[in-house]
Amino acid sequence: MSTMNTAGAGQVHVVDHPLVQHKLTLMRQKDRSTNSFRRLLGEISMLMAYEVTRDMPTQMIEIETPLETMMSPVIEGRKTVFVVIMRAGSGFLDGMLQVVPGARVGHIGLYRDPKTLVAVEYYFKMPGDMHERDAIVLDPMLATGNSAAAAVERLKETRPRSIRFVSLLAAPEGLAHFHEAHPDVPVYTAAIDRQLNDHGYIVPGLGDAGDRMFGTK
Repeated sequence: MSTMNTAGAGQVHVVDHPLVQHKLTLMRQKDRSTNSFRRLLGEISMLMAYEVTRDMPTQMIEIETPLETMMSPVIEGRKTVFVVIMRAGSGFLDGMLQVVPGARVGHIGLYRDPKTLVAVEYYFKMPGDMHERDAIVLDPMLATGNSAAAAVERLKETRPRSIRFVSLLAAPEGLAHFHEAHPDVPVYTAAIDRQLNDHGYIVPGLGDAGDRMFGTK
């Protein structure tokens, strides 16, 4: 995994593991079926979860092995919240929960105004006691950065212990905009693509992640 800083001084971690990159290449192919795309997204999210949770806090508990009693570490999964930016973020969730099954789940509903590209909120639901929890925000595409920045701004109102943002793909414009608003929130992504096109899509990208995941247009 490589790490860099954006112009907004925020950290970006690119998960460049060969398995992640291989599966991302398969997902980019335009003739990939909905079923295959969805399965690959679940597999990538599980692989990325290992990197995102690398420094997750642990606690020592006493266990009994077949030979003796010992103190051994376990993760504080119940203190982790996966925050899904609907709808495409839900495709990231299953793989993450495979790795951290004890995590809580929050949802933020946003849609992008087709004319202004500004994010508009329509749903927000988080677990209680967010000040004791570490939030991991999930959205496959960090394109303009408007939705991501708006989601994290709203999430910060709940005062979580920490926030990380996870995307499958990111555009340089989106990263710059996001870290201009939230330089304190690290971003984890599998790739930083070339740019945005005139319609706000990442290129070369993989199209609309939500449409490809759910088979809609």
